Amino acid sequence: MKRTLVSLAILLTAIPPAFAADNIDQINQLIQQQFHLLSEDLTAAASYKGVIPAKPLGITGFDLGLEVSATKVEHKDAWEQASSGSVPSTVYVPKLHLHKGLPLGIDVGAFYSSVPNSDMSLWGAELRYAIMEGGVATPALGLRGTYSKLTGIDNLDFHTTGLELLVSKGFAIFTPYAGIGQVWTTSEPVGITNIKKEEFSQGKYFVGGNINLGLVNFCLEADKTAGENSYSAKLGFRF
Repeated sequence: MKRTLVSLAILLTAIPPAFAADNIDQINQLIQQQFHLLSEDLTAAASYKGVIPAKPLGITGFDLGLEVSATKVEHKDAWEQASSGSVPSTVYVPKLHLHKGLPLGIDVGAFYSSVPNSDMSLWGAELRYAIMEGGVATPALGLRGTYSKLTGIDNLDFHTTGLELLVSKGFAIFTPYAGIGQVWTTSEPVGITNIKKEEFSQGKYFVGGNINLGLVNFCLEADKTAGENSYSAKLGFRF
């Protein structure tokens, strides 16, 4: 237990500044196409990532972890135009993530992130239903609805919703999983007249693997949303 707490602390202190631009505070400098490209990158970075297999936790189960997601910036010119600070090639988002099992094969989950060196924060939630709970010979199959909200940018109202189908199959302490889904984005400038609200949807797919060592749990996930890659790692406690 002590080693796990130390590992969590090391992981937290090793995280680079998340969005690395002090603030996205010059959206009014964008043209419509640049705003759309920025919104696509924000969708890839800020949309909900479950980082958990499909099998339900059960009424007494929970999963608590420190998570880091890394997303490559595909449209750096748009970011530079919209930001007064430096712009990274990769966006790192640290999160505190919690999942809790409920009756009837239902799980709920939520995360929160406060972006270092900026006024931005990010939060999200999920509701997941086990179509098949899985067993020794059968996989688990789940349907997940998601929501995420980016706050702290004065001139931007940004959120995403998602619907995903995921499958997993446990093999002793290791559980691989995969899923497909769709993400809907609403990105609306506030108090800016030269650009308009963007609303669009993007397909996504993801694969991951979970290793459970008693209370200690480690999970990795690779996500591709509309051609943009994200990688997530979570270390914590699960039972």
